[in-house]
Amino acid sequence: MDAYQQLIATIALTMGASWAAGINLYATIGILGFLGVTGNIVLPEQLQVLQNPLIIGAAALMYVVEFFADKTPGVDTGWDTIHTFIRIPAGVMLAAGAVGEVNPAIVIMAGILGGTISATSHSLKAGSRIMINTSPEPFSNWTASALEDVAVVAGLWTALHHPLAFIGFFVLFILLAIWLIPKVWRGIKTLFIRLKQCCTNPAPPPPAGNNELMKPPLD
Repeated sequence: MDAYQQLIATIALTMGASWAAGINLYATIGILGFLGVTGNIVLPEQLQVLQNPLIIGAAALMYVVEFFADKTPGVDTGWDTIHTFIRIPAGVMLAAGAVGEVNPAIVIMAGILGGTISATSHSLKAGSRIMINTSPEPFSNWTASALEDVAVVAGLWTALHHPLAFIGFFVLFILLAIWLIPKVWRGIKTLFIRLKQCCTNPAPPPPAGNNELMKPPLD
């Protein structure tokens, strides 16, 4: 692999790992570790720790937990809230590790970009789930969760095997996120305002005319 191809592969892995971590961290760690330990890919030295069977096993266990939590309305939002403090730092570490042994400034830059990317994908996931939870049926949650899992697997596979194609898709994702995130959060803000109004404003009393009609006749 020449220097240009190595650079493109590194960029794709950096973006792909941090993007996927913001959606499903445990699937990301499990997939990268499994592919590395089976010899399907060669991970950078800093990420080869993911090939440890203990880490693969822990990621698989937590993926099973997330598989069910992510498909339960209400629970998925709580799970996403907790993982705001897990997915984003993990995106930083995966992106920094993906660049390998290079100038420390490049490692820091990769970590900053990785954190931003994972925060973006996490925000889209968490925000859209809050909106989806306004629907009383569970099927939309199941569908959204399944599509997210498929997107993580397909995205990582593309980043590892077709890095140029992944970079193109990633640019489209960023453009979509710039357009979509403000709309999602405006919708969430409107939803919370309506919930607050429902909780703070008591039901209006019945019209006075109706009260008069309900009074018993005088003897």
